[in-house]
Amino acid sequence: MKNKQAKNKSLSSTEKNLFISTIRDDTVVLKNGGLRAILLTSSINFSLKNEDEQEGIVQAYVSLLNSIDFPLQICIQSRQLNIDAYIAKLDKRLREVENELIRVQLEEYRKYILELLSLGEIMSKRFYVVIPYQPGSDGKKKFFEQLTDVLSPTKIISLSKEKFNEYKLELERRVAMVEAGLEGMGLKSVRLDTQSLIESLYNTYNPIVSQFEKINDLNDLNLEK
Repeated sequence: MKNKQAKNKSLSSTEKNLFISTIRDDTVVLKNGGLRAILLTSSINFSLKNEDEQEGIVQAYVSLLNSIDFPLQICIQSRQLNIDAYIAKLDKRLREVENELIRVQLEEYRKYILELLSLGEIMSKRFYVVIPYQPGSDGKKKFFEQLTDVLSPTKIISLSKEKFNEYKLELERRVAMVEAGLEGMGLKSVRLDTQSLIESLYNTYNPIVSQFEKINDLNDLNLEK
């Protein structure tokens, strides 16, 4: 009983210090009233490009920075690649295949994959661009004000539906600008929808637990009260 109460107390403390209020309409709503959109982007192997291509990418990046009047956050998330499901599919294929030559090739391929994993951890990387909109703020807070915001539990600011839609229009404009800039650099991007945002944040805050416990799809949840 005490362990359960301690766990609930810990969760309550964590929730108080999280900056996120809710996630709706493909948008993260912060407790201070700010909005965030997140783009998942592709990557470029810059070193493999020739000099002209590298120059073009740099110029496109400079153009993107010069075209916006708001900050951007670029996040790189590394995760150990889990291929248990892929190995299980190979095992199923091995049980079903009748051609002896294909069976031998599958066994050799499976052995190669396992040996490759034994040499070291294989990491997957994902690249995100976080686009903000903070209503009623120029973002120029003093150092100690920013420190107080970080160390203090966040205060919740309620947004009406009308205000949310108004702020979201500005956020959408910013998203379009960034998407165009990324396209000019040769990068593909896709905006995370509500379900993807929830899954991404869940995996970020629960890197170990998320490997074994998956959250439900929004369509499977009963949100009616």
